[in-house]
Amino acid sequence: MRILSIESSCDDSALAYTDGNNAKLLWHEKISQEDSHSCYGGVVPELASRLFARDLVQLLNNFKQKFSFSNISYIVVTNEPGLSTSLLEGVMMAKALSLSLKIPLLGINHLKGHIYSLFIESYKEIFPLCVLLVSGGHTMLIECYSYNDMRVVANTLDDSFGECYDKAAKMLGLGYPGGMIIDSLAKQALSENIAPVALPIPLINQNMQCFSFSGLKNAFRLQLEKMALKNLIQDSQLYDKNEYVNRIKNSIEAKALALGLQESATTHLIHKCKFYMKQNDHIKHFAIVGGASANSMLREKIQILTAQFHKTLLMSELRYCSDNAAMIGRAAIGKIRHENAMNTYKQINYGQLDSKKNTLPLNKIWHDKDTESKNFASNLSNSYAMQKLDTINLHTISHAHANSNDRNNQYNPLSLQISPRNTEIKTTS
Repeated sequence: MRILSIESSCDDSALAYTDGNNAKLLWHEKISQEDSHSCYGGVVPELASRLFARDLVQLLNNFKQKFSFSNISYIVVTNEPGLSTSLLEGVMMAKALSLSLKIPLLGINHLKGHIYSLFIESYKEIFPLCVLLVSGGHTMLIECYSYNDMRVVANTLDDSFGECYDKAAKMLGLGYPGGMIIDSLAKQALSENIAPVALPIPLINQNMQCFSFSGLKNAFRLQLEKMALKNLIQDSQLYDKNEYVNRIKNSIEAKALALGLQESATTHLIHKCKFYMKQNDHIKHFAIVGGASANSMLREKIQILTAQFHKTLLMSELRYCSDNAAMIGRAAIGKIRHENAMNTYKQINYGQLDSKKNTLPLNKIWHDKDTESKNFASNLSNSYAMQKLDTINLHTISHAHANSNDRNNQYNPLSLQISPRNTEIKTTS
């Protein structure tokens, strides 16, 4: 089973090719739009859409030079949440490929993709799991029990963690994205023993399971207004771009301000995660994912926190923190396994032993040459052990190699719609 995945939710064009039998990543490329949006201090939706129309075609041509379309079993694409104009480009390409190649099309939730970035190159999935997802558009705590059972337990009241950094970098005139820029300045301040500018920690005295960054962003602006650094920013037109950037990055005030933001923002995240852990001890694994999870201070602090509460910490590799198609392909494996399990479950005689010879006891190891089917059967055993199913009919297993007409009915490409909102992950009250 081979999966071609497409990611176009915001400002990164990406394609990946994954072996669904063992989750091995066979190929992955992406083209960033950061330079095109940097001068605007954020993503321009119309510009992003036009760049996707160009870059996705280039990536597909790169894929064609190395692999054959005839081996693809599934086309998968991000269809929510994200910028509508960006999502549309990826979904239209996915539909065209699905219809022309006559293979199934799957829509994948972008946030689930970030969660499955933890499992890239690994067929094993670790659930239950609590995830801190931090990016340019989201800041939330999610309890994950399976692919189809994820619940938001804390969200931001206003801005996201990543957006706060983007806006701070924009105020300094340093472009977009701001996460690595502010992180780098903060590291320089630490190495040079520069004292941070004191900034408030959001909701520090509030016993609320939520996040907030709009006040911190404003506090950053007010501190900047008081500094001599403001004059340099106002005179930015007197310098060429490289000279201006170097002047800001060499400014002691800029480094102190960046470190102050870094300490306040990460302390806020850790404080709210600690509040959650004190109230909830039922999940032993904790993870951070999303583009902003690459933040160096956040990674250091979360390791200390999880050790304090005896949690096992999972973190994506730095190259998979930002938006990418490899995580979408890995999430697709989780979705296919879940849907096949559901289809099989519906066909089982509940609570009754099947006396036919083509049944499989779930409490025994199935010795078979078909690795994919064996892994699937093992997954079924784990998924439904709590429901005390005794047997499973092997003929009910419908995987990617089933009849193509049946698969096309199940995954009709014309039925896939884009949604700029997150509709798959439940929000708890």
